[in-house]
Amino acid sequence: MGNKKIVVAITGASGSIYAKILLQKLDNLKDQIKEVGIVMSDNAKDVWKFELEDETYKNFDFKFYDKNDFMAPFASGSAKFDTMIIIPCSMGTMGRIATGISNDLTTRAADVILKERRKLILVARDTPFSLIHINNMKTITEAGGIICPAVPSFYNKPKTIEEVAETVVNRVLDLAGLDNPSYRWGESKP
Repeated sequence: MGNKKIVVAITGASGSIYAKILLQKLDNLKDQIKEVGIVMSDNAKDVWKFELEDETYKNFDFKFYDKNDFMAPFASGSAKFDTMIIIPCSMGTMGRIATGISNDLTTRAADVILKERRKLILVARDTPFSLIHINNMKTITEAGGIICPAVPSFYNKPKTIEEVAETVVNRVLDLAGLDNPSYRWGESKP
């Protein structure tokens, strides 16, 4: 078993497919992970059901926490969660993180990750970006966070929407420091 402790937050931004593929891949990479904690907003559950026409997030064998559960271990730096991935990340969530507003478990956990100098990865899912969004991204980047927009790549010639979304998730897993087999530039397609 690995030693990585990861928080995954799923917000109500469009792009539930990214969260689903991430959870599937984390499930497959359990040998590298000690613990995964999940927090979903109410809007995230609604958007997941609307976009994916299912509620398969309930099928994953990870611990889910209520959006207002400030007793969750990753609400404190002493729990030593080393990585947080917010996927998809709404602009509202990003704005609250950038301004230090910890009004729910997602924003509190992000605040903890930043103050502890650990890895925060925000998979921004909106377009176009306003200057407010860009300034919030700048603030989070300067605080040590990583902005990883949900911008897929196409050089591996994806054939399905899942394969397109997987290109983003593979980058996120690389940023999180997990050994994830995926297409690499200059290699033959897997």
